[in-house]
Amino acid sequence: MTVLPVTLAAAAAAAVLNIWLGLRIGALRNALQISIGDGGSEALQRRMRAQLNYVENTAFVLILVAAIELAGTGGQWLAYVAAAYFLARIAHGFGMDGGKAQVGRMVGTIVTLLTQLGLAVAAALTAAGVL
Repeated sequence: MTVLPVTLAAAAAAAVLNIWLGLRIGALRNALQISIGDGGSEALQRRMRAQLNYVENTAFVLILVAAIELAGTGGQWLAYVAAAYFLARIAHGFGMDGGKAQVGRMVGTIVTLLTQLGLAVAAALTAAGVL
């Protein structure tokens, strides 16, 4: 049986972070008394987009992490990349609220793009037999 510790840890972190983003939406919905949709609330729209953007990107990251680890070219560096990605996504979640934390949105976006690019390059090099 193949055990993929980085993938397992990353998938667990992904689930917990998704729950956190959803709870933030739920708390705001409750405070604003908006059950369905966004009720025209920009704050709710921002939190909803933060979660959806997270889901849109995290699937690619998890697939690349798993593929690299399955190919045997992962290692400690892969765990650090995954950790950096999830920390960046937390910053992005807070940053989407705007205000002083807005820099987190930029940081989260840049780290997300660089993570995907780096993992894609590593996967391509692995496929080509270079790594």
